[in-house]
Amino acid sequence: MRLDRFLKVSRIIKRRTIAKKIADQGRILINDKVAKSSTDVRAGDVLTIKFGNKTEQVKVNQILETTKKAEAENMYEILDVSYAENFDDQI
Repeated sequence: MRLDRFLKVSRIIKRRTIAKKIADQGRILINDKVAKSSTDVRAGDVLTIKFGNKTEQVKVNQILETTKKAEAENMYEILDVSYAENFDDQI
C-alpha cells in the first residue's frame, strides 16, 4: 500500500493530501530511509514521522484497505514520541 494511503487509512494523518505533502517534503522515513508518498509500506516497517517539533515512530502491524476508526489503531503501534526543545531545530 502507498505510504500516503496507509497514513490516511490508519488515521495517523487525517487527510491523504496532507500525508502526501509531508512525505514529499522528506519528513517521513521508512526503516531510516527517506520515503516519498508513493513508497510501498509493508507490515513490519518502522515509520518515523516529523510533525513540526514532534517526532513519532510507529511500527506497521498490518495493512488494511479500509477500516473503521476502532480498527485503525490495530494497524500500527507507537514505538516512540519525542519533542524537540527548540522548534527551529526541526526546520
